[in-house]
Amino acid sequence: MAAPSDDDAAGANPEAEERIQFMLRLRARGIRDLRLLRALERAPRSLFMPQRYADVAGRDIALPIGGGQTSPPPSTVAAMIEALDPPQRGRVLEVGTGSGYATALLAQLAGEVLSLERRRPLALEAAARLTAFGLENVRVEWADALAFDPSPARFEAILVHAAVEPPPARLQSLLTEGGRLVAVVAGGSQVGERIVCWTREPGEAFAASERGAARAFRPLTPGLSGGD
Repeated sequence: MAAPSDDDAAGANPEAEERIQFMLRLRARGIRDLRLLRALERAPRSLFMPQRYADVAGRDIALPIGGGQTSPPPSTVAAMIEALDPPQRGRVLEVGTGSGYATALLAQLAGEVLSLERRRPLALEAAARLTAFGLENVRVEWADALAFDPSPARFEAILVHAAVEPPPARLQSLLTEGGRLVAVVAGGSQVGERIVCWTREPGEAFAASERGAARAFRPLTPGLSGGD
């Protein structure tokens, strides 16, 4: 008797079939980085979403995560991380932990991740999820990124899950030479929101490049929130 094929196994397992379709959609949307694709396979989004959305977490849609916040579609998260190209042994700063989903992807790609979340309930929930997932090279802090000072440490990469006014000088100052910062910039009514990557060149110069469209990102907000 012939052994079942991978297609047969996937057909008998709806969860496996959904995972395959999820990965195919990401590839169709232009995600090509193999390290990132493997990280996406290892970290099901459903593990980082509120339980009531577990059945739709595999779709490429934004989902509410509490505190008036949403988790962007996975294709947008993946596009931003691909633009960031986290260094394998480098330090990454994430601004806006949210559910911890993007944090889990970053932690699989970089040497060390520090994730800042201004909403205390989200920070606590994300930290618990990341611990349960078994990641040991990531730390979540309840902190205001716009007042955060890691001196003397600096970061090789910074990912901001928010719309910023260019140039985001406060955050750019935390980059090492050659480091990259990825965030969303709101364009005009005809342009819409765009993912932008800034690279720190020798001295204080920065080179900016657009990396695709984004939508519905909230502005980066100062201050702390202790509750929902």
